[in-house]
Amino acid sequence: MVDTKTRDRFIESNLPLVHSLCKRFVGRGIEYDDLYQAGCVGLVKATDGFDETRGLCFSTYAVPVILGEIRRLFRDGGSVKVSRSLKELSLKVTRAKASLEFKLCREPTIGELATELGVLPEEITEALSAAQPTVSLTYESDDGIVETDVATEGPEDLLTNKLLLENAFKVLDQIEYQIICYRYFSGLTQNETAARLGLSQVQVSRAEKKILLKLRGCIGTVA
Repeated sequence: MVDTKTRDRFIESNLPLVHSLCKRFVGRGIEYDDLYQAGCVGLVKATDGFDETRGLCFSTYAVPVILGEIRRLFRDGGSVKVSRSLKELSLKVTRAKASLEFKLCREPTIGELATELGVLPEEITEALSAAQPTVSLTYESDDGIVETDVATEGPEDLLTNKLLLENAFKVLDQIEYQIICYRYFSGLTQNETAARLGLSQVQVSRAEKKILLKLRGCIGTVA
């Protein structure tokens, strides 16, 4: 289980995927804020349910999960509704979280909460999402309707990130570089990458984890 900060950074880095999927449903009678909220719920579910050992790219796994939440919004009549059972579970999760924090002297993981309450991790994730207050990107003030700006990467940021990646790639050997290219630029699965390189899927999975740690370390040092 990854730590909370790493999980949050991963979710944040994939928010553009949510925006791109929400744009498909613009003009169909539901406000964009509601579409985006539902999409974010799907992204959180996809993040917590993703198993990289299955050889899928995260986006391949996440897209149907996110779309499922957005389509559920249309089926429910245009609002993110929380069932009574989910509200009750949300209260149980809040109490269990406080209890485990006291026992463990740290924030419990999704898995620990699921074990404590005897439910699936996906149910814990959904309950935690339901407990979060709704935040609108638009609000009314004395000056009229105000829109909250969402931070996006500018050309300078993109250039900086590209330079950082190019510098980080220099620490990789030929096989490591090919694995990254196949997985993250060509969109191949771990099985497809393994077949091209004459390796097993397990070897690619293990190598990929080590490569990502190496790249993060290098980028962190440069940054």
